[in-house]
Amino acid sequence: MTDFTALNAGHGGETHQVADDDHPVLTTNHGTPISDNQNQLKAGARGPVLLEDEVYREKINHFDHERIPERIVHARGSAAHGYFECTESLSDITVADLFQKKGQRTDVFVRFSTVAGGAGSIDTPRDVRGFAVKFYTRQGNWDLVGNNIPVFFIQDAIKFPDLIHAAKMEADRGYPQAATAHDTFWDFISLMPESTHMIMWAMSDRTLPRTFANMEGFGVHTFRFISKEGKSTFVKFHWKPKAGLASTIWDETVKIAGADPDFQRRDLFERIERGDYPEWELGVQLFDEEFANSQPYDVLDATKIIPEEVLPVRIVGKMVLDRYPDNYFAETEQAAFVPSHVVPGIGFSNDPLLQGRLFSYTDTQLSRLGSVNFHQLPINSAKGRAEAAGCPFMNQQRDGHMQMAVPKGRANYEPNSLAKVGEPGGAREDPDGGYKTFPSEEQGQKLRIRPESFADHYSQARLFFRSMDPAEQAHIASALVFELSKVSLEHIRTAMMANLRNVDERLASRVADGLAMDLPDASPTAAPVLDMEPSPALRIIRGPLEKHTLEGRTVGILIADGSDAGEIAAVTDAVAKAKGHALLIAPKVGKVPLSDGSAVVADKQLFGQPSVTVDACAVILSAEATAKLTKEGAAVQWVMDAFGHLKAIGYNADAKPLLDKAGVEPGDGVTDLAGFVEAAKKRYWDREPTVRTLA
Repeated sequence: MTDFTALNAGHGGETHQVADDDHPVLTTNHGTPISDNQNQLKAGARGPVLLEDEVYREKINHFDHERIPERIVHARGSAAHGYFECTESLSDITVADLFQKKGQRTDVFVRFSTVAGGAGSIDTPRDVRGFAVKFYTRQGNWDLVGNNIPVFFIQDAIKFPDLIHAAKMEADRGYPQAATAHDTFWDFISLMPESTHMIMWAMSDRTLPRTFANMEGFGVHTFRFISKEGKSTFVKFHWKPKAGLASTIWDETVKIAGADPDFQRRDLFERIERGDYPEWELGVQLFDEEFANSQPYDVLDATKIIPEEVLPVRIVGKMVLDRYPDNYFAETEQAAFVPSHVVPGIGFSNDPLLQGRLFSYTDTQLSRLGSVNFHQLPINSAKGRAEAAGCPFMNQQRDGHMQMAVPKGRANYEPNSLAKVGEPGGAREDPDGGYKTFPSEEQGQKLRIRPESFADHYSQARLFFRSMDPAEQAHIASALVFELSKVSLEHIRTAMMANLRNVDERLASRVADGLAMDLPDASPTAAPVLDMEPSPALRIIRGPLEKHTLEGRTVGILIADGSDAGEIAAVTDAVAKAKGHALLIAPKVGKVPLSDGSAVVADKQLFGQPSVTVDACAVILSAEATAKLTKEGAAVQWVMDAFGHLKAIGYNADAKPLLDKAGVEPGDGVTDLAGFVEAAKKRYWDREPTVRTLA
């Protein structure tokens, strides 16, 4: 039997599987045995990674070229144009142009995406969301390529192909699509304790965002700001949604996928069309080496956060998305985001996951877009340099597949002196304003090693779970039960529960009970598990970014023949006054005759617009229409789902029998029309234990 608990002291103490009689030696494509498949080659334990690492380069090269031309990850994407406005100058901390002056605006292009599914998958799986921002600054393009979660599954980029192979469709059967509830994903996770913190996030409501406008965004890694004097300040980036954090319930998510696979893409388009522009504040956590060294975790570890209660987020700008792409393929699909594309004043840390991404993303774009000239595509082209006179880049790189520019003159090298004879002489370097790498001192042996400071895989997972609202804790437990119930191999479920015991005993017990399995012994840990102070900033439910508002949200109003015109007008006016969007839904589209002899045109048909697609529900019906709709399954389900998904329900007296048929019980959020709009500004989490059983 394979020993999965053998410790390799050279990897920071974590557990890894080694070659034995059942497992042959891992090699490169050229047959060279691999001694370490867990870490990139670094200059010292916390030093930068080295380009000579052929094991990593071969592995990531092959992975980057596995799909043509669809993105291997983040294939399902939606995007919009907009602008970033600096609201607080950071000129004393960074020379980055976009942060120099309060009120200065910079054009942006933002792409949101799911990770695991293909381009033709749905918008709403349980999945991490990509949150990539391209800033068209006057110093060139800066790509801040992040996610809606501030941590990641792995600590070193050499494991990324393994992670994605495990999460994607299983190799022999080609399913499941856009889902992690299967054997290979959880097998990998159970054997990689460093993934535990990310799993807490992935099983939380964070991976079920209501809309793109209701997501936070994060740069994930630790970056550097570099000042005019050459001083370095570490920085972590946060996007805070103006619309507030909001997520769906799992049952609601499943039904949205069936009702509208393009739900979030459609919402982004419609918000922009009606002027409800999605908006975020950009916040930064700024700190120095002394602060970093004082924390009980390593800031270079991408599986860790710095809690906001420990280091507050400082708001320095805002981003508004106000224009939808003119052409999906030309812009959203061809957009190339590359983390190594930075501008003067922004630099990198030695985070080994970030260091690997700096190489991998460029290689991916070369494969996907087919040319070294992908930067000439309009969506990727630098736009901010006024002196470029129509050419946003100035260098001596020439030719290549799909060359779209027509350079003039003989000089395709630098330096040259041809300007002296009247020919274009070409650009020269700028020692003062050009990009400068922070001259950090590095020393150490060339080793494949993980620093011991990366060995604690459970303390922050525990921090996250214990920071959650009780409703969110129940959702995490239920998500784990659902996912692990799809795992056919019992030893994988057992291994995961052993890991969960290091996070929280109550969580592990709930999952074991939900699976009807005995709770195993806790798995060994490579470092002591700490009880860190809870961080309420991590919550969605009853957290600092949960907003009770109708602004930018949609209210579904169910009407039918004979509905009261005055009641409809009162509700729609009140919704509009609260800056919400009212949607009239009826059994038939077209003209709906009302009680006073007038008629309105319904926006949507009942059978095609279930209540999962709106944020709150009003029911305004005549007695005669109610009698008919109580016999119509779609109408009963419309109300039943609204109640089960904890939404506000407003109704007139004649509609009460439909609510009774749907099992709607009196309580908070179930109200007459007079109190409906105020009630519609939030969800009613205290209702949840009465409508579903959670782990």
